[in-house]
Amino acid sequence: MTSLERKRVVVTGLGAVTPIGNTLQEYWYGLLSGRNGIGPITLFDASSHSCRIAGEVKGFDPHDYLEKKEAKRMDRFAQFAIAASKQAIADASFEINELNAEQVGIVIGNGIGGMKVMEDQQTIYLNRGPDRCSPFMVPMMIANMAAGLTAIHTGAKGPNSCVVTACAAGSNAVGDAFRLIQGGYAQAMICGGTEAAVTPLSVAGFAAARAVSTRNDDPLHACRPFDRDRDGFVMGEGAGILLLEELEHALARGAKIYAEMVGYAMTCDAYHMTSPVPGGAGATRAMLLAMKDAGLSPEQVSYINAHGTSTAANDKTETNAIKNALGDHAYKVAVSSTKSMTGHLLGGSGGIEAVATVMALANDKVPPTINLENPDPECDLDYVPHHSRDCPVNVALSNSFGFGGHNVTLAFKKYQ
Repeated sequence: MTSLERKRVVVTGLGAVTPIGNTLQEYWYGLLSGRNGIGPITLFDASSHSCRIAGEVKGFDPHDYLEKKEAKRMDRFAQFAIAASKQAIADASFEINELNAEQVGIVIGNGIGGMKVMEDQQTIYLNRGPDRCSPFMVPMMIANMAAGLTAIHTGAKGPNSCVVTACAAGSNAVGDAFRLIQGGYAQAMICGGTEAAVTPLSVAGFAAARAVSTRNDDPLHACRPFDRDRDGFVMGEGAGILLLEELEHALARGAKIYAEMVGYAMTCDAYHMTSPVPGGAGATRAMLLAMKDAGLSPEQVSYINAHGTSTAANDKTETNAIKNALGDHAYKVAVSSTKSMTGHLLGGSGGIEAVATVMALANDKVPPTINLENPDPECDLDYVPHHSRDCPVNVALSNSFGFGGHNVTLAFKKYQ
């Protein structure tokens, strides 16, 4: 497809359910004020776990978006997706009806699916036998159900898909939706990521892999990307959703436009199940290819929302990748990890971080990296420590990297 054939794609709606706020405005204000959403786990008794902290969504009521009977037949990850999607549609003043339903699609990524349902049903199976398992177990558990149920509850009948690329899933979903509109396969796409994996088994699994922080006595300072005293990531949960539209379609209905999406790239390290390739070659290529796709030079980039997990393997590798992709300009770019406030939403992280990136462009404000008290000497870029910053943001990248070697970069710029 040549650039002349590509449709232009803009962001017209945003929705968020996060550990620091359950609406777009609460989330954005939380980011700018450096609000910390990490605390002791309350969703289950974590007293026997080595990791007892997480970024939990607080005060979320699914009945604000769903009938009680419907909500009961969904896992939390699907509830989050529907809530954030309905927020994004309302934010865009977008109506899905009989005339346009087949031109509105959905791509929502996640990493694990209905982990809580699976664990609960396993307990029922072991204690009460196979005949007592719920008939809704499978449709509540499978990862694609966030996208499928969101379609049911919004009426979108266009392309519908689920991306499962670990912690890159939310960003892959946004990128895939972008491509569908670019290619003329849809006029609008609901896209992003969702996750609700703060469960006994998944917390135990990540702890066994020595991937998560065990700073249980000080959860507010546990997630500290690019800091030499970091000891692992902190799990989070929630959903971030964007409504993307073909530009002419958005203009025809007088939509407000937050930003234009201009680039997308994905690469693979082909190196290791959980560790990035040393030096960050795969991440470097993702950024370079996203900029090439967008027709951008490194010198045009103002802000990077980093994957920034608060792990030694990621933070140093991503820093090196940014330097390799941007050259000397890397030291002039604002880079921040919003995971320092929300924790790591796994497959949902790319969704809320794309929302943050778009809001940075729309408001010329860069969220901070909190808890960056003792910078790692190998992490020497401008990570916007402690406090948000007012500065022109004309072009922004959002990075997501996942187990399996998945690397994704999204590129956005101010709409002109």
